[in-house]
Amino acid sequence: MDVLLLVAGPASETGRLDSAPVRRLLVIAALALIAGGCGAGETVTPTPETVVGTVPAATQPAETVPPAYAKGDPVAGKKVFLTAGCTACHTLKDAGSTGTVGPNLDDAKPPLGLVLDRVLHGKNAMPPFKGQLTTTQIADVAAYVVKATQG
Repeated sequence: MDVLLLVAGPASETGRLDSAPVRRLLVIAALALIAGGCGAGETVTPTPETVVGTVPAATQPAETVPPAYAKGDPVAGKKVFLTAGCTACHTLKDAGSTGTVGPNLDDAKPPLGLVLDRVLHGKNAMPPFKGQLTTTQIADVAAYVVKATQG
């Protein structure tokens, strides 16, 4: 890299090159040269030639279902689905519902853990039903949704 540095005017009042203004100018010029060299040229990215092993596939976390909700009755759950307001928001062919506020459960095919999470805690427009429905009703409606959707 070729650099041409021109300084106009006297070097200092005494004509000396070691005066403070000249030293400052020389330091600035040196820093400019150093900085100019940084990043100049080609950027090299190391690329492996050989891959040893395999990249693990993305895995879903294990479904956590509290024991109190693990053995719901889908037949009883259908009654809960039909009477607890689920039909107003969700489409579920087995229940004859065509709600459009919440997800279409036939398309979503949610697993048991997800159904339980949404019924217990709600999300977005869906309110939580913990405290409104009994533990048994929640287990039953979750089992029903999973069975009806084959989720």
